[in-house]
Amino acid sequence: MINIEKEIKTTAEKVDAHLNSVLNCEDADLKAVFDAANYSLLSGGKRIRPFIILQFARALGGNEDVALDFAASLEMIHTYSLIHDDLPCMDNDDYRRGKLSNHKAFGEATALLAGDALLTDAFFVLSSANLHPGVLIEAIKLLSYNAGCRGMIGGQVMDMTPELLKDDFERLNKMYSLKTGALIITAAKLGCLAANVLDKKILSSAEEYARNIGVVFQIVDDILDRYGDEKDLGKPVGSDAKNDKTTCLSFISKEEAFEKAKQLTDEAVSSISNIPNNEILTSLAYFLLNRKK
Repeated sequence: MINIEKEIKTTAEKVDAHLNSVLNCEDADLKAVFDAANYSLLSGGKRIRPFIILQFARALGGNEDVALDFAASLEMIHTYSLIHDDLPCMDNDDYRRGKLSNHKAFGEATALLAGDALLTDAFFVLSSANLHPGVLIEAIKLLSYNAGCRGMIGGQVMDMTPELLKDDFERLNKMYSLKTGALIITAAKLGCLAANVLDKKILSSAEEYARNIGVVFQIVDDILDRYGDEKDLGKPVGSDAKNDKTTCLSFISKEEAFEKAKQLTDEAVSSISNIPNNEILTSLAYFLLNRKK
C-alpha cells in the first residue's frame, strides 16, 4: 500500500536539495537579492506542484534530472507570486509559512526585485534542462502562458475585485481555476514533457487530472477554513468569514461541496487510466480530497 505522505515528504526533500543549487551567487554586490529570493524559495512546504511533475515524469519513464529542473522552475514561479501577494499593495501579509514575509524581512524594494528575479530565472532554469530544443520550447510556452495574464495573473486580477464574485459562482470558479489551477495543470503537463511525451491524448489526460484536483484542492481549503481543526491546520479557522470572503460555501453547503469534490476526484483518477504506473497519482488525488490541513 502506498504511503502517500511519505512519498510527498521524500520528493519534497529531493526538490529542496535541487532548489538549493539553482540560485547561487558569489558576487557580494548582488548578495541582497539572492538572499531574499532564497529566503522564500527555501522556506519549505509540501511542494505539491513539483511532486506532480516528478510523478508524471516517473510514470512515463522520464529523466529525473530534467523533471527536477522543471520542478525548480515552477516552484520559482510559485514563490515569486507569493512574495508579490504578500506586499502591502496586494494582500499586505506580515507572515508566510510561520516566517516573516519577504518584504518584512528584506524591505519592499528588495522583496519586489526578489520576486522579479525568481520569475525571470525560472525560465533560465527551465531552458537549461537537458531535453530536445523543440520540447523545451513547448515547456517554455506552457509555463509562460499559464503563469501570465491568461492564467495565474488573470486569476489574481479577478481576486482583487471580490465584489464581482459575491453573486456569481461561475466567476468564482473561473478565478480559482486561473489563480490556483493554472499552475497545477502546468505541473502535470510539464511532467509529461520531462518524459519527452508530446502525445495529445496523454497531455489531455494529464490536464484533466490536474484541473480536477486543482478544484478539489480549493474546495477542501474552503471547507477547512470554516470547519477544520485548528490543531491540525496550525492556524485559526474562520478567516474567510471574518474577512467576508466569497468561497464555494457562499453558494453551497459543506455536504454538497464535499460531494462535488469527491465526484471531481473520481473523474481525475479515471482520466489517467491510460497513463501507466499511475498508482501514486491516484493516491495523491484521494489524499488531497481527504486532507485535514
